[in-house]
Amino acid sequence: MEKKKATVSIRECVACGCCMKVCPRGAITIAGGINAQIHRDLCIGCGKCVRECPASVIRLEAVE
Repeated sequence: MEKKKATVSIRECVACGCCMKVCPRGAITIAGGINAQIHRDLCIGCGKCVRECPASVIRLEAVE
């Protein structure tokens, strides 16, 4: 099974915090009130943030 981690397009992120609220591991913070930052060491790749993002700027990517 391929492992995945969330990534965010920081140029398009509006820092609404919706992703941060649904992350079960606390892997997302809002950096300087400007954009979401995903802490990949904490991310379990569940995809909850992807589904919750109203701007559709978070996606899951395969990791090695």
